[in-house]
Amino acid sequence: DRALKGLIEGVVDDSWSSINLSRLDGAETGQAAQALEEARTPPFGGGDRLVLLQRSPFCNACPTELADQFEAALELIPDNTHLVLVNPAKPDGRLRTTKALQKRIKQGLDQEQSFVLPAVWDGAGQRHLVERTAIAIGLTLEPDAIDALVEAIGNDSARLESELRKLALRAGQDGQVSSQLVGELVGGLATNALQVGDALLDGKPGDAIARWDALIDAGEPALRIVATLTGQIRGWLWVSLLEQQGERDVAVIAKAAGIGNPKRIYVMRKQLQGRPPKRFLSLLGRLLEVEARLKRGALPADAFRDGLLG
Repeated sequence: DRALKGLIEGVVDDSWSSINLSRLDGAETGQAAQALEEARTPPFGGGDRLVLLQRSPFCNACPTELADQFEAALELIPDNTHLVLVNPAKPDGRLRTTKALQKRIKQGLDQEQSFVLPAVWDGAGQRHLVERTAIAIGLTLEPDAIDALVEAIGNDSARLESELRKLALRAGQDGQVSSQLVGELVGGLATNALQVGDALLDGKPGDAIARWDALIDAGEPALRIVATLTGQIRGWLWVSLLEQQGERDVAVIAKAAGIGNPKRIYVMRKQLQGRPPKRFLSLLGRLLEVEARLKRGALPADAFRDGLLG
């Protein structure tokens, strides 16, 4: 949304925006075809024309007739008219419409910009997200403040921007934000089941309990948390065992451990250094006890403390 706002402000003359700016929704019947028609029209008055199509169908499950119209329209868009296609999902590279766009991007005729959020396990990626968003708003964050924001918000980009704008009102004249200011203004604990497992791995039972309780309070089913933790710890066990056997190929390790993204293996290797496989076997056994207690009707808080930490 921030990138779209910047693009619109950069190319559309505000005095002529009622004529030269169109906002359409590709999920509504006929609006995708209307976007193609309007994109072939030069701007009127000052500035450029911009046609914004949210939920674009052109690169995901595009009907043949609409694909034909799209390919024909690409060559007819004036230089001072911009057709902006917003895709909620990753474009399907098998479609001819996507291939046509990719070819034009390689030729420098069109541009592509992606906004992929970091995974819940990607701490470095979440730090980069905080840093990029702060720079875009014009804030400077102390290193401890970045850590505090990641801890409180995680990869929730909408809340992150909202909280940073709130912090900007209290920041000093130099735009500097301290961890103390983050602690005063940004509340809550952004967590997920994987972070409960990370706390257990690091030998921090108090942190694990706090995160478990935060998930339960947020309405997360206890058995679903246990299932996620079981998968996480089983993955650690596989990685640890294969590392012990001398396996270095991350693709082989990821496949054996049932991990979809091989890049995650690099993060896990750092986590698991110096930790023997028997530690993960012990954690899996305790998780079975937690699951058994839950199925016998124990309260989630009691089941976790008594089964896993008892």
